[in-house]
Amino acid sequence: MEDKINKQVEEKPLTKEESKAQFEEVTEELGLLHSFDFDEAWNIGLEIRRRKEFRENISDLEKAVTSIDGGMTGELLHKTNPVKHTFAGGCYVREIYNPANELIITKIHKKEHPFFLMQGEMSILTEDGIEHIKAPYQGVTKVGTKRAIYTHEECIFITVHATDNTSIQDVEEEVVCTRYEDLPKGCDALDILRQINLKQK
Repeated sequence: MEDKINKQVEEKPLTKEESKAQFEEVTEELGLLHSFDFDEAWNIGLEIRRRKEFRENISDLEKAVTSIDGGMTGELLHKTNPVKHTFAGGCYVREIYNPANELIITKIHKKEHPFFLMQGEMSILTEDGIEHIKAPYQGVTKVGTKRAIYTHEECIFITVHATDNTSIQDVEEEVVCTRYEDLPKGCDALDILRQINLKQK
């Protein structure tokens, strides 16, 4: 049944008006009670779809960027974007230099943490849209964030992570991942949206 529904949604999706008529008809027919009105439920569905599409698109972009001539990975990436690692007072501080006119796709963040743009100017694309920031700037990275960053100038970007770990490899395993499936349970905004119960208990 699920495959049949997914195929119908992909090939012949209902319009908002058709969906609302169906929502009202089935509600009346089955005597259903709801926690959300139709517009709220529709917007939840759109938000789930928007986030899902972003994740698919940024993953495709990452594959494309790393596969083209001039796309940097591994040793070359680290050499061009040197990182300074510091441990102090139960924190790991990561300072990275990024050259101007570089497109960077980050890993997925598993923990909330502050970040600081100390030098330069960049545009950042996340699930929440595009943000243009210029140093000095500070912000907070939320759980589940994966960024596409374009550096307009040479940049110095710092992140700070509370941790008991004292090795770079252990900290990286604690704070980032490469798959959304590896985010901590109950922290992924997309999963939380999917679990919303539209019917009253």
